[in-house]
Amino acid sequence: MALPRGAGRGAAAAAERGWYLSAREEDEDADEDAESAPLLPGSVRHPPDRGSSFGFSVFNLMNAIMGSGILGLSYAMANTGIMGFSILLLIVAGLASYSVFLLLSMCTQTAVTSYEDLGLFAFGSPGKVLVATTIIIQNIGAMSSYLLIVKSELPGAVAGFLSGDSESGFSSRSWYLDGRLLLLITSVCVVFPLALLPKIGFLGYTSSLSFFFMVYFTLVIIIKKWSIPCPLPLSSGVENLQISNITGECKAKLFRLSKESAYAIPTMAFSFLCHTSVLPIYCELQSPSKSRMQNVTVTGIGLSFLIYFVSALFGYLTFYDKVGSELLQGYSRYLPHDTVIMTVKLAILFAVILTVPLIHFPARKAVLMVFFSHLPVSWICHIFITLTLNTIVVLFAMYVPDIKNVFGVVGSTTSTCLLFVYPGLFYLKLSREDLISPQKLGACALVIFGICVGLLSLILIIFNWINQ
Repeated sequence: MALPRGAGRGAAAAAERGWYLSAREEDEDADEDAESAPLLPGSVRHPPDRGSSFGFSVFNLMNAIMGSGILGLSYAMANTGIMGFSILLLIVAGLASYSVFLLLSMCTQTAVTSYEDLGLFAFGSPGKVLVATTIIIQNIGAMSSYLLIVKSELPGAVAGFLSGDSESGFSSRSWYLDGRLLLLITSVCVVFPLALLPKIGFLGYTSSLSFFFMVYFTLVIIIKKWSIPCPLPLSSGVENLQISNITGECKAKLFRLSKESAYAIPTMAFSFLCHTSVLPIYCELQSPSKSRMQNVTVTGIGLSFLIYFVSALFGYLTFYDKVGSELLQGYSRYLPHDTVIMTVKLAILFAVILTVPLIHFPARKAVLMVFFSHLPVSWICHIFITLTLNTIVVLFAMYVPDIKNVFGVVGSTTSTCLLFVYPGLFYLKLSREDLISPQKLGACALVIFGICVGLLSLILIIFNWINQ
């Protein structure tokens, strides 16, 4: 999961706010030229050999989009049906692309390069604090979902290398197969030291590997669809297959509605959230313009949609209604010693462990912005914030029983705000168009959709918890 690399400073944004407000009064027609204008006022375009190419910018955006959400989309399809899932995923992807368009429109007007500073321009300091707080909660949820994968998959990976039978009795009692203990060791020995680094450095390059791991994961899901029989074995392991007689388990449903369907849209919103990375990627684009960056966005989200849909479809067609909320768990159960599955586990674990420290950087920046903006930057503050964030994330990962809960709660709250609500609100506040213009009506619809879907999903999820 890639993250913003060029966030703007609050002081600079506040200074530029005065320029922006005066410019609005001087030139009411500035928007007409924004399509081809450089990002920053008075700045000179990079020559053609400077900045990121179109293809590399698409890759960066896809790297920002693709993350742990891919493991929960098959579960979403199982609870909405193939057609229901396809329609919902297409709606979320389309609205995500449209909300990026609104952010780019605000970017060309305000000349800022961070999501937080757009909140400052729109609603002053309270807006900036609100956006920063939302990003903190979102990133804590993202890090928790990654470490949940470590807790659930690392014991099986260790068992696969150390024992011929990962389900044996002595293995389940071994300390090195305790998921919580392995999670704690990994966090203390790997995640925390890497998160303490003052600069992202090599983590930016290693996190790019996570994108290729997601593609590899998708290819393996397609191939392994024919390695697991249906109906599913009652006993795990390919060497002792006891086939169920319930042939109805092997029928895919086109539409389905259940209490678990409440997790579908939040999981999709969680999976497509890349909006905190869009503006920095825009700044690094060759010959940056709103139309060129919008093409990058449509291409990146479109390709991500394809990978998400294919992985969800073949994951669902492998396990049908028995698909788990974390897809890899099904393969661990029915193909525990498969070499290819083991390589996928290792690839995902490697990507997760190296990406979690990367997510600490914007989370720590947002914490500094909200709570410690009046203090000078120091190593003591740096270490304290990193340790606090790491502790919170580890506790969540240890005691949250299911990854779908992270996708559901974070997706229905912070993800819907960053994906739908905030871009629409900022556009309504900052745009000089008439209230009945198509773009403002679209922004208003985006806000209403985000609020309604987020609240409805959260209420249904809480209702499910109460009735469990």
